[in-house]
Amino acid sequence: MSTTLHLPGSDVTLQAGPAVSGSGGWTRTAYAAAHVVSDPLADCDPWLDAALDWDRTLAFREHLWSLGFGVAEAMDTAQRGMGLDWPTSLELIRRSTELAKAGGHLIASGAGTDHLAPGPDVTVDDVIRAYEEQCEAVEATGSRVILMASRALAAAAKSPDDYGRVYGRVLSGLSQPAILHWLGEMFDPALAGYWGSADHMAAMDTCLSVIQANANKVDGIKISLLSAEKEIAMRRRLPDGVRMYTGDDFNYPDLIAGDDDGYSHALLGIFDPIAGVAAKALSELAAGDADAYAATFAPTVPLSRHIFKAPTRFYKTGVVFLAYLNGHQDHFTMVGGQESTRSTVHLAEIVRLANTAGLFPDPELAAARARPVFAARGLST
Repeated sequence: MSTTLHLPGSDVTLQAGPAVSGSGGWTRTAYAAAHVVSDPLADCDPWLDAALDWDRTLAFREHLWSLGFGVAEAMDTAQRGMGLDWPTSLELIRRSTELAKAGGHLIASGAGTDHLAPGPDVTVDDVIRAYEEQCEAVEATGSRVILMASRALAAAAKSPDDYGRVYGRVLSGLSQPAILHWLGEMFDPALAGYWGSADHMAAMDTCLSVIQANANKVDGIKISLLSAEKEIAMRRRLPDGVRMYTGDDFNYPDLIAGDDDGYSHALLGIFDPIAGVAAKALSELAAGDADAYAATFAPTVPLSRHIFKAPTRFYKTGVVFLAYLNGHQDHFTMVGGQESTRSTVHLAEIVRLANTAGLFPDPELAAARARPVFAARGLST
């Protein structure tokens, strides 16, 4: 099955990707950070209010679980801090965790301080209270906590010691070990200098000291610095029993495969749009077929690097665009109007690269959905 689509620059013939299904027995723990589906007919101000289509949002999580993934809920892929507020995030966590528990699925959910606006009067103690409020609410749902980086802490901290005090206090109050999340400034400019230094290696020393001091409360850490070298350096220094979850959407195949000194598990936004192909690759890795694993993942990397290109924080637009093309939602409207953050040329290249990666199980559907998007942007398709 194939169909031709007219795009800026050149036409593309969409080909049907391979059929995929879920598989157990993976040798890596793999979370997909999941996007949210907005309600395009809600009577609200889309730049100010987060109105979700709950049925479609939750159905997508069921899709991810059916393939074998855990769901990382209410993270930056869900537009946390870019349209999704804390009250809506908590409702999302409640609903998703209820489904996860009913189905015996893996879930971990973001707890941060996004209900506390950074400002000159915000203190480190204010940050601690904000973290504790969200952590308590997330754990009350039954979900494990992903301790998200805090814009308020980045603004309030005066030294690396402040990070140690905040994380030590917050982690000590958790009932289950948490996954820490070091989100780099390429994903969120407000987090520049996190852990008390603009030098990532110096910041890493502080982060590792926090982990070592609280190792019994840390399941693992996800780092999103888009640097394989930095991730590997940190991975080799983690205490026994603390996992590295790659958040590197540029270099994930090699980091998950690992080397003689170890490997990374995964907590990735790119697993949302490439879930079927990623499930196939992880099954091949578990079966010991390293060549097939590498070959399956290889064509997804150019797509991921394009979706996550600078300004990286706008990557969610590409994620949702592909969910729309593949029938996981009926529109290309995003929370906060974020569908406008990428150019027409950028979206066209997503179509080309996704086609090469075999991500369109139904190319006629994908083409039929792409045409009105490009037509609305001035292209005759």
